[in-house]
Amino acid sequence: MKLFDELKWRGLINDVSSPKLEEMINNGGLTFYIGTDPTAESLHIGHYSSFSVAKRLADHGHKPILLVGGATGLIGDPKPDSERPMITKEELNINYIGLRKQVEEIFGFEVVNNYDWSKDINFIDYLRDYGKYFSLNYMLAKETVKSRLDVGITYTEFSYMIMQALDFLWLYNNKNCTLQIGGQDQWGNITAGLELARKKQGTELYAFTMPLILDASGKKFGKSEGNAVWLDKNLTSSYEMYQFFINQDDKMIISYLKMLSFLTPEEIMNIEKEHQKKPEVRIAQKALAENIITFLHGEDEYNKALETSEKIFRGENISDMPTITISTTKNIIDILVNSKIASSKSEARRLVEQGGITINNKKIIDPNYDATEKEIIIKKGKKSITKIILQ
Repeated sequence: MKLFDELKWRGLINDVSSPKLEEMINNGGLTFYIGTDPTAESLHIGHYSSFSVAKRLADHGHKPILLVGGATGLIGDPKPDSERPMITKEELNINYIGLRKQVEEIFGFEVVNNYDWSKDINFIDYLRDYGKYFSLNYMLAKETVKSRLDVGITYTEFSYMIMQALDFLWLYNNKNCTLQIGGQDQWGNITAGLELARKKQGTELYAFTMPLILDASGKKFGKSEGNAVWLDKNLTSSYEMYQFFINQDDKMIISYLKMLSFLTPEEIMNIEKEHQKKPEVRIAQKALAENIITFLHGEDEYNKALETSEKIFRGENISDMPTITISTTKNIIDILVNSKIASSKSEARRLVEQGGITINNKKIIDPNYDATEKEIIIKKGKKSITKIILQ
């Protein structure tokens, strides 16, 4: 199976800018970039499919560049429903250092910062050299802008796509970068770069996007959705990551194996057959957890996570259990949401009312239940156990 066909089989191709791109990807030799704004000091699992695609391309002979948006991060990519809160330059720089170190260690990509070439562009040059190539109609037609017109969008956010377009052109002129990849929600910003290169220099650049990773309820895996699983083991332990994957829905798990793991198509198809025979054994979930944790943190961390999980479920060494400290009311619904055991109050209520939650080995079915102890062990279903300290 050629690389482009394998990416399609894995469900990792969404938008493609040109039919020529398939052959170019199969042949290798492209310099490409993937970008992220430093809104946190670590990547999370929502980034992982895009970065795993970048690694697949790198393994096939393409040259990857990670752009960390020291400039665009100060502005904020428009959200569908509201303006992002601005972060300070100091916080952004701390996040940039963390992301650069993480990506260099895990993926081995070259890292650049768009602040380096954006900081000296004055406002008049920005308008003359870049703004003149974008019509208002073109910008208003972008989905990220269109979705905000009813509630309002600031000029600052409106300009974000021009800044991202500028990045692509700079990387082409200075790094011979001809391809950009990213999540499907970035398609509007990415194609702005193609448009700028075509109009300003008569250059054809290329792009493709990947589908977003969604959970069984249709929510993104991401920081803004409140369900982030960080790639930094100091923020999300290997045990917590293991629990996250082992508890994924059977409906989703094979697509996650395809999109997130580095297992071969043949290995995944064999796992799928075995999983369908005995889904209760969670063969696919275990394979995904092992593949990702081993890639990110090493075999020792995976074995430690597995051992901790098995001991906890046998009732041994409860003191070894990773602990979450939260400040909240004592109500069970608030505890479940604030600890991220449930992704929403409606999910928390459903879990409680259907008998899926126990606290200190006592089944709780009343959504108005208030915890009386400061330290509690919450079990969700048969697979997830969390130690909570209430402040």
